[in-house]
Amino acid sequence: MIELPIVERREPKKRKPDWLRVKLPTGENFKKVRRLVDQYQLHTICQSGNCPNMGECWGAGTATFMILGNTCTRSCSFCAVKTGRPPEYDEDEPRRVAEAIQLMQVKHAVITSVNRDERKDRGAEIWYQTVALTKELSPTTTIETLIPDVRSNWEALERMISADQEVVSHNMETVERLYRKVRPQAKYKRSLEQIQRTKDYGKRTKSGIMVGLGERDEEVYQIMDDLVAHGCDVLTIGQYLQPTRMHLEVASFVRPEKFAEYKAVGLSKGFAFVESGPLVRSSYHAERHL
Repeated sequence: MIELPIVERREPKKRKPDWLRVKLPTGENFKKVRRLVDQYQLHTICQSGNCPNMGECWGAGTATFMILGNTCTRSCSFCAVKTGRPPEYDEDEPRRVAEAIQLMQVKHAVITSVNRDERKDRGAEIWYQTVALTKELSPTTTIETLIPDVRSNWEALERMISADQEVVSHNMETVERLYRKVRPQAKYKRSLEQIQRTKDYGKRTKSGIMVGLGERDEEVYQIMDDLVAHGCDVLTIGQYLQPTRMHLEVASFVRPEKFAEYKAVGLSKGFAFVESGPLVRSSYHAERHL
């Protein structure tokens, strides 16, 4: 008698509802952006973060550039960007990013980065040079910088945000109760303080959260209150999508009607702009957030 191996059964992944289906990337503009990204050896959060809107955004000729490499020193349980000790970063990267933005002729550019906790300045100088060179080559282009947690290095923060970008974003990602599970190396109150300091510096401030991680409505409304109290102007709310089986599972798929409710509540609490929807990501429709 032949004994067959015992196969461990895995729970099937939650099936995405119809409102989360997206079109595959196509079109000449998409191909053009892809060529430029490859030619200039650039990283984009669109690719590294498995963003569902890559086809739409690249098709429109825009992309969110990720500087300071593509290896993060954090190990957030929701994020598809690889984790580890990054190599030394390329000091020529600011020039390449600025030239690519110029060639794309974008009206509004979004720049983000991995966490570089091993760097004393958290990568602030590269941040400054990237924005400054972009403004030099494309003076009419407006810029949003989506910056990481600087771990209370407020000198680094000031350097990051002092190069004339119009919007500075720092994502809270989730409600306070879920921080240890979702962002184990971050602190809720520290991120709020970073947003407040950015506002005090005179910048238009922005943050983003995900839902579908097990949060409750009252917790979503509480983080809205906390953000408004700390000077946040713009809020984005989107559905968490599990990037791989190694990441947190989706607790629930939030219906479009609930996102509409979140938007209405957020505006009533004092945000200047709320972008809320199942496929919304922090840089989605970022040109509207000026």
